[in-house]
Amino acid sequence: MADLPARESMEFDVVIVGAGPAGLAAAIRLKQDAAEKGAEVSVVVVEKGSEVGAHILSGAVIDPSGLDALLPEWRDDPDRPLKTEVTADEFMYLGHAGGIRLPNVFMPKLMNNHGNFVGSLGNVARYLGRKAEELGVEIYPGFPAAEVLVEDGRVVGVATGDMGIGRNGEPNANFTRGMELRAKYTIFAEGARGSLTKQMVDRYGLNQGRDHQKYGLGIKELWQVKPDKFQPGLVRHSMGWPLPNNAGGGSWLYHFDDHLVSVGFVVHLNYKNPTLSPFEEFQRFKTHPMVRDVFEGAKRIGYGARAIMEGGWQSVPRLSFPGGCLVGDSAGFVNVPRIKGSHNAVLSGMLCADHVFDALQAGRAHDEVSSYEEAWRASPIGYDLKRVRNVKPLWSRYGTMAGVALGGLDMWMTEIFGRSPFGTMKHGKPDHESLLPLSQVKLIKYDRPDGVLTFDRLSSVFLSNTNHEEDQPVHLQVKDMGLQKASEHDVYGGPSQRYCPAGVYEWIEGEGGARYQINAQNCVHCKTCDIKDPNQNINWVTPEGGGGPNYVNM
Repeated sequence: MADLPARESMEFDVVIVGAGPAGLAAAIRLKQDAAEKGAEVSVVVVEKGSEVGAHILSGAVIDPSGLDALLPEWRDDPDRPLKTEVTADEFMYLGHAGGIRLPNVFMPKLMNNHGNFVGSLGNVARYLGRKAEELGVEIYPGFPAAEVLVEDGRVVGVATGDMGIGRNGEPNANFTRGMELRAKYTIFAEGARGSLTKQMVDRYGLNQGRDHQKYGLGIKELWQVKPDKFQPGLVRHSMGWPLPNNAGGGSWLYHFDDHLVSVGFVVHLNYKNPTLSPFEEFQRFKTHPMVRDVFEGAKRIGYGARAIMEGGWQSVPRLSFPGGCLVGDSAGFVNVPRIKGSHNAVLSGMLCADHVFDALQAGRAHDEVSSYEEAWRASPIGYDLKRVRNVKPLWSRYGTMAGVALGGLDMWMTEIFGRSPFGTMKHGKPDHESLLPLSQVKLIKYDRPDGVLTFDRLSSVFLSNTNHEEDQPVHLQVKDMGLQKASEHDVYGGPSQRYCPAGVYEWIEGEGGARYQINAQNCVHCKTCDIKDPNQNINWVTPEGGGGPNYVNM
């Protein structure tokens, strides 16, 4: 690349990367702490989406405990983002042609959704963004943080990405240099598998002494259903069909707001068969006789996908390092059996903010806020995660039927006796090592979509409002294309074209052999490729500012 001009810089007390629930909660809390102490704290939030909430995707049944702690008056706000309370809570185990409802009385109390809300987590983020700006927080959407600024081994801020770089890697006529946002402390709230968070984990060895992180892929559609099919506040979860017993996952079906139904499917990314397609499994799920009736005469209006951190208690990395901290799903605070993490995201943002504010008040800068790391396991976040720490390992080790039963037993024993008979189990190998060679599995075949209930990837991506500037470097970086052909294609049969829920990857067979095509403009930023590639040969980095999905009510 040609020599570039120096970047301009701005100074703040705190820079926050990511305008999700965790990042915005941290920003709000910092301003609340400052107001309480009569102090001044400058806070800026940078967000890669075109607007706050554009990249936020979740089911979502939301535990309001985080919002209650952060903004106690939110329920009385006419602008509040959550209005549908849970009215019915159902758990199903599905077979091919039928299923059974699991009695709620047998479910551990922590699985009860009474008092929770159904809604859009993206709209919660938009609400928090407005509240943050009212307090004086600066928020810059459309400016992805592309580089961590490190001096003398300490994080001193971030730089936003350059704009107007052509596909050839050279500046074009629209070139604009990125900005340096320098801070005394930098909080990383990028969500699952954040590109900068990965670098911090490696640079500072934040995962030393921790178990492997585990992941799932969540795929979601939003439907407008007929009035006679709508049950406001109904929450239904299922396990079993269409996934085989040795591939973990499950579904959700939530009724909320104005005849909206959120339907989604999670596949744990430690599955073994490289011909399994999470997207196609989701489409199959909707055809089940106990599910499809809801969508009769309905209209599909939204689609999206994202990775979910599933490692929990034993996989949370060290949260503090010189000049920086991790919060929310960057840290992995999802409670897997509850399928909830936004409450912990908000609580972690608040907890981090309190400790960072204390450090600022003491005149500190760029050092490690180790008190935050020391505090979280004894906080409500730690309590929430520790009591479910063995559910995911049991599910992975024993399959869906036995694993879920043992996980339920473990949660009951922890609830009643305060301890688990299993201790703290290990997760085993990382997800990218779980695939078997194509020669060792049975090919899974999927039906063609009907365009009414089941759909293809491209029509789905259209509903996500995904857009990227085409004349820019591909943000899905294949480190060694020869290895991709020799291993990902020749050994594993090209699983990237199956696990990607957006049709980004294709192996195109021709006279000269197979050619790898990357349709980067389709990318919905789920990060699955960065997680599941068997050789860790794909690196996801931030594209040009504002690119990606633009989710509405998701």
